[in-house]
Amino acid sequence: MLLFIGFSNNLKAQFDGFSHEIGIIAGPVAFQSDYGERYDFSTNAGNSGIGIGLVHYLNFTFDSNYNYTSRSYFNDHFKLRSELSFVSSKLNHFGEFVDPSKISLDAQQLRAMSGSTTVTNLGTQIEFFPLSIRDFSAVIGSFAPFVSFGGQISYYSAKASSTLGPLGTPATTFPKYLTPSEGRPHGFSTESATVWSLVSSVGTRYKLNDSADLMVDLKLQYYFSNWVDGLNPNPEIYKENKANDWLIWFSVGYIYYL
Repeated sequence: MLLFIGFSNNLKAQFDGFSHEIGIIAGPVAFQSDYGERYDFSTNAGNSGIGIGLVHYLNFTFDSNYNYTSRSYFNDHFKLRSELSFVSSKLNHFGEFVDPSKISLDAQQLRAMSGSTTVTNLGTQIEFFPLSIRDFSAVIGSFAPFVSFGGQISYYSAKASSTLGPLGTPATTFPKYLTPSEGRPHGFSTESATVWSLVSSVGTRYKLNDSADLMVDLKLQYYFSNWVDGLNPNPEIYKENKANDWLIWFSVGYIYYL
């Protein structure tokens, strides 16, 4: 965030001006959490949801009157993107341990357990376009691939429950989720909190007309918390609990040049 503040402070001194773009993005989200089995396809496909967002860009190729600014490498290859987004996902256990053929109490507890999470994200990314933005803007039907990196502050609201009854007892809860974890009384939690996250994406734009682009974007978002999904078995005891929560979001967007 300090890096982006530094960019903002230097804009007036280094550039002749900039123009604005706004847009909307939406698409499916695959949430990588402590629900399910690692590397299992049914887990990756089942623990999915939807995301929608509003985006704003500073375009340094044009000034506010849509005249070309002075040509520089930064002006012609970078944009600054701000984003407000919302993602929601339902979460269940998948994999061999919840196969219908398993009839143990542990299997029944895992099958009965479910969760959900909603996350609101606000942040900034710097987007790099290897090809000339000025050339892309001049040709309808052209493509402009990009990569981006940035940071966001995220507010999540996670829930955990079981069809067997309230979680927190040996009758309803898989044993490793009964163990206290990172200040919580159990390895599950129904809670809301704020967390920082890093985002990186790869995508491309397609020039629809002089004032609008179509965008496709594949984003990876990594949260600095393992509680975003509401599930976090004690990592000091259960060593398989290695990573914080993260997600993959494929979105399609419509971008309009103001």
